[in-house]
Amino acid sequence: MKKIFLFLIIAGTFSCSKKVSQENATVKEPQEKKLVGGDSDVHGCKGSAGYTWSTLKKECIRIFEGTKLSHAEETGKSYTTAAFVIFDGNKAELFLDTQKESIILERKSEGNSWKKDDFELIPWKGYVLKKAGKIIYTGE
Repeated sequence: MKKIFLFLIIAGTFSCSKKVSQENATVKEPQEKKLVGGDSDVHGCKGSAGYTWSTLKKECIRIFEGTKLSHAEETGKSYTTAAFVIFDGNKAELFLDTQKESIILERKSEGNSWKKDDFELIPWKGYVLKKAGKIIYTGE
C-alpha cells in the first residue's frame, strides 16, 4: 500500500511539473512580426513591391518600367546594376544606382538634350547619359 501511495505522489508531482512547464511555454512574450510588404517609405511607396517615389510624377512608380540605361562599356569591366529614367514633358527624372535621390533634368525644347549641373541626357540612338562630358550610361 505504501508503494502505491508513494507511486501516486511521484506520478502526481511529475504530472504537475509537466503541466506547469507547458503553461510557462505558452505564456512567452509575443514576438514582433515583420509583415511582408510592410516596408513603406515616407511617401508610402513599398520597396518590396518595386515602388519608388517619383519627384517628377509626385507618385509611387516602378522605375524598372521606365527606360533602362546600362553602364557604358569599358574594357574588362562588367556591371550588374543599371540606371533608369522616366519622362514627363520637357523633364526627365534620373534614378542612378550611385545617387540616393533622383535627379530632375530639363530640356529647352523637343530634340534637345536634358541637363542639370554636369549631367546631360542626349537622345541619340536611344539615350546617352554623360557626366562632366564623359559617357557613363547608354540605353534605348
